Amino acid sequence: MTEILVLFYSRKGSTAELARQVCRGVESVAGAQARLRTVAQVTTVIGQAQPPVPAEGPPYATHDDLRECQGLVMGSPTRFGNMAAPLKYFLDGTSALWASGALADKPAGVFTSTQTQHGGQESTLLSMMIPLLHHGMYLVGLPYTEPALTHTRTGGSPYGASHVAGETTAPRLSEQERVLAILLGRRVAELARKLRS
Repeated sequence: MTEILVLFYSRKGSTAELARQVCRGVESVAGAQARLRTVAQVTTVIGQAQPPVPAEGPPYATHDDLRECQGLVMGSPTRFGNMAAPLKYFLDGTSALWASGALADKPAGVFTSTQTQHGGQESTLLSMMIPLLHHGMYLVGLPYTEPALTHTRTGGSPYGASHVAGETTAPRLSEQERVLAILLGRRVAELARKLRS
């Protein structure tokens, strides 16, 4: 089985909804399976530990999840045109994986969500790619041969899937955003399967 880690941080649910669509794309590939994981919030209170298991949603990611996967799709909401601190904090702790080359030659893709159309989606996607490049991963984007990429009036980028949340309180992906998130998961899973064989 080709296992793809779908790793994300989500505060209000939009990035989590993208992650679920990415999982659908991964699992549309024969012989591929998604492993959905999140990361804990970063707290400013010294000594206040996060519970070992989240109260709801997927489990927290571990370094073993990264080591064991054959591919990675990673998502974060935008924070001033950059990935959110909890995801960055998790990645900052992966030096041992970098030193051993545990992620080298594995495919990876990225996704994000923003409140507004011009909230820094592409810079956030690019910021998430940088540590993946340092780990020696193969980056997977979205091709313009996919009609949803040229027809979208909301999220979507050749750098990865994205969503514009707007003022809604419940995450609602547009049809194009949903299609592109599924496509991203499928492309990473297909490449991972080819690399394994």
